[in-house]
Amino acid sequence: MDSLTDRRSEWFVPQFGPLKFRIFIGLLFLPYTGMVLAFTVIGAMLAETIYWDRVAAIVTIYFFGLGIAAHALDAIGGKTEKPWGNHFSKKSLWLLSIFSLMPAYGLGLYYIFTHTPYLAVIAVLEGFFLFSYNLELFKGRFHTDGWFAFSWGVLPVWAGYMIQTNHLSVSALIWGVAMGLLSYVEINASRPYKAIKRSGTKIHLDFQKRYEHILKGISLGVICLALGMVIWRMGL
Repeated sequence: MDSLTDRRSEWFVPQFGPLKFRIFIGLLFLPYTGMVLAFTVIGAMLAETIYWDRVAAIVTIYFFGLGIAAHALDAIGGKTEKPWGNHFSKKSLWLLSIFSLMPAYGLGLYYIFTHTPYLAVIAVLEGFFLFSYNLELFKGRFHTDGWFAFSWGVLPVWAGYMIQTNHLSVSALIWGVAMGLLSYVEINASRPYKAIKRSGTKIHLDFQKRYEHILKGISLGVICLALGMVIWRMGL
């Protein structure tokens, strides 16, 4: 397969190890998963008092819920070309999704019942988008860039803040919208990038590189922002 169209050549896929290992790491879309995890951290850092166990909890919840489960469902439900082919059966992807959602919602329910009951609102919304977006339910009505930005940009920030405070502030609302807009830029750069890569047209290689630089800059920039905020709140 041409290196332009083979997604194993993506910049976030390791070029070592067994094929299934490389495909699994690719399936996680780690830079973009890291971007969403960073959103939860950014939301948490906005709280006046920070409970670090809850920071770890919300990062864990989104890693299992988005990083693994959502991407496994996306591999099942995509109506267009499968990004990673058929290296994993539909049954194995369903099992991967289910067994990832169990710790995600188990941990979420613990904090909902013990500390932050209003987090349940975010949990229900994210659960809805988890299936409706990735499985393209309701004739794909929710599989749009706008809903992507809301579900994986806005809501993670609010979830990070909510698990700390059990409410939303004006600043958290605005930060959520800001990160949602960054997610909107990311998905709008990702689509033409993937289209060019699938086309296998070397004449468009320069445009592919430009979009790749945008995607790297957005994802790594957001992660650095979250790390900076953590260091700031720790007083280091």
